[in-house]
Amino acid sequence: MKPQLILLIAFGGAFLTYIFGKISSKLRDGAAVAISLALVAIFACLYGRPLQESFYWGFLGLNLSLRLDALSWFFAIAIVSLGALSIIFSLRYMRDRERTDFYYSMMLMVNAAMLGIVLSNDLISFYIFWEMMSWCTFLLISYNQHRALDAGMKYIIMSMIGSVAMLAGILSLYVSFDTLLIPQIASSLATASPGYVLFVLVIFGIAFGIKNAIMPLHTWLPDSYAEAPSPFTAVLSGMLTRMGVYGLLLITYVIGGMIGGTGLGSNVSKFNYVLAWLGALTIVVPTFIAMLQNDAKQLLAWHGIGQGGYMVLGIGFGVATANSLALAGGIFHTLNHAIYIVLLFMSVAAVQYRTGGVRDLNSLGGLVARMPVAFVGALLGISGLIGLPLTNGFVSKWMIYKALIIEGHPFLAFAALIGTWGTILSVYKFLHNMYLGQLPEKYKHLEKSPFSMQLPIAVLSSAVVLFGILPGIPLRVINKICTWLGFSSLDVTIWGFTSETGTLNTINLLAAIVVVSAVVWVLFHRAAKSVVVAQDDNYAAGAYVPRDKYHYTAGFYEPLFTMLRPYLRDVVDEFYTALAGAVRKSCGAVRRIYTGDVGNYVTYIILFLASLILVQLRWRPW
Repeated sequence: MKPQLILLIAFGGAFLTYIFGKISSKLRDGAAVAISLALVAIFACLYGRPLQESFYWGFLGLNLSLRLDALSWFFAIAIVSLGALSIIFSLRYMRDRERTDFYYSMMLMVNAAMLGIVLSNDLISFYIFWEMMSWCTFLLISYNQHRALDAGMKYIIMSMIGSVAMLAGILSLYVSFDTLLIPQIASSLATASPGYVLFVLVIFGIAFGIKNAIMPLHTWLPDSYAEAPSPFTAVLSGMLTRMGVYGLLLITYVIGGMIGGTGLGSNVSKFNYVLAWLGALTIVVPTFIAMLQNDAKQLLAWHGIGQGGYMVLGIGFGVATANSLALAGGIFHTLNHAIYIVLLFMSVAAVQYRTGGVRDLNSLGGLVARMPVAFVGALLGISGLIGLPLTNGFVSKWMIYKALIIEGHPFLAFAALIGTWGTILSVYKFLHNMYLGQLPEKYKHLEKSPFSMQLPIAVLSSAVVLFGILPGIPLRVINKICTWLGFSSLDVTIWGFTSETGTLNTINLLAAIVVVSAVVWVLFHRAAKSVVVAQDDNYAAGAYVPRDKYHYTAGFYEPLFTMLRPYLRDVVDEFYTALAGAVRKSCGAVRRIYTGDVGNYVTYIILFLASLILVQLRWRPW
């Protein structure tokens, strides 16, 4: 199938869904699901079949080109799969909401734009689809209006800064090489000066760093994740933000290349070492800021920033040291994070749906008895987020840790480990306060989440475990990407991989965990049974606990918060906010000049002429 036809189905489906919605909501919902699943089937059938198609379009006389290779297929299958699950999840979540025709068409439009990005083989197509993705995302973030409008404005302003940087880089490349086809640019850059290659990497790095929310370009993300409709937050957190990772791979490897033997390798390595350290910073700081959050979506949003740091660390360190293990780990973590973060946001959304929108962790508790599927999804999601053995997050993090230790970078490895420790502390609070403890009286008769919500949660939960036990399934595709990018091949097996520096075999981990679990079950089964008490019959250090406040949820980690709160402020966001305030005041002062009074404008002209005469008299030679 031609790439143009795939995009025609994706974009045409978005428009048809909107039209069908004017006829019947059931027809619209069915069309949205059918189009999403059709795209999944199409890309599943295209596995291992590289495609390329060039066509002429009367845009500045440029040839546009699309292509499907290992890298683009990997991102495309993730985009369409997670997009389909989010559409299915939306069926009940968005029922009875306003402007649902617009919502479904924009959801499909965002997915289509992301497909256009990964299928683009020239930079003008890439830029067009990138802008379509950004503006459709702005509309969906702002969907709920009120506070969501502020979050949407913050997102689009940051996106426009990145777009301007990207456009400047594209124009520079076109002027320098008279082409925008990515393969031709890649070959032309091999003969460019080291300074120019570094310029290209930096200016595109700004654009992709903003989209991937690398610190200090991250400030748009927390509010956007929190205020967007929850099913779209799943798309936004899963793959849309990770378009920045795809861009970094594209510019660093495909355009910048390994550049071996050309004298440019030193600059590329320095750039990627800086990228790796920015990734380490992005891991540590947001992870501990997440501990301060009592809003479930805000907590996950900050972890979205922190986990992006692992991807950037793996990718940046991989090219700086030509390490296949680090590169594969960074790419694999992109997929793994997409799976478990979408799962976590869906688990939160299921709770929101049944509780009337509650996401305050201090107002929940005990929901495991009422919403067991959402609980299992949350449990497996945080297990993947932490990187517990037999979950997908463990494998990708282990690969990054191992590469950092082998190459002798203990500080980067320590930063990655610190991020895991902080993650454990914050996500335990997330799971405990939402699902464990005693059930508040007002949620005593809460119903389970609908089947259309349980199905995506079950599928993603299975993927977290499947890719943790059988990591060779995605690693075989990732290994093809690494070799295509010029890296040495990994010896991948279904249970992991083998290398000169060690072996990862998840079957051994599985056997050990099964044995330990059996022992724990026997001990637990023989232990004394728990006794049910009244909800308010609890005491914390001798203090009475308020009704509907399970005692651990009141001031969870408060002593630690007291120590860390002064240091865990988002000073970057405060700086941007102050800068925006200064710009607003300056613009307000300038606007006072434009009064609309002709007399004032005449006065301005007279004063201007008078100043010219004064300058003439002052500097006139006598």
